[in-house]
Amino acid sequence: MIDRPATPRPALREPGDRLGHAIGAHLRVASEDLPADVTERLRFAREQALRRVRDQRVARVRQRRVGAWLQRWGWQLASALPLVMLVSGFWLIDTLHQEQQIATAADIDSALLADELPPDAYSDAGFAEFLHQDEVL
Repeated sequence: MIDRPATPRPALREPGDRLGHAIGAHLRVASEDLPADVTERLRFAREQALRRVRDQRVARVRQRRVGAWLQRWGWQLASALPLVMLVSGFWLIDTLHQEQQIATAADIDSALLADELPPDAYSDAGFAEFLHQDEVL
């Protein structure tokens, strides 16, 4: 009989855990009568199963960490979203206003260039009076 160190048993949470422990206990008792190659295969299978369980637990811990990180940063990003929307709205309003001013200036420039009067006539102080005299006549 092989002396094995006593390891604390984890809490049995699921029926599959209980079944696994029952089978393991049965195999421990029966392993004394098994050939060496079968015992070695069983040991190898147990190590693989324990490795899979450990990998699953590590994966769950990583998922929790990533989930907590996303939750924390997600709320911070979500709280900054209204500010981003406000700034982008102001930028859009400013851009549209500038485009409208450019279009208005282009319309005025094209009207001035298409007119028969020279552009200097519009800046002359007596031109407005000249226009009013035409209306009176």
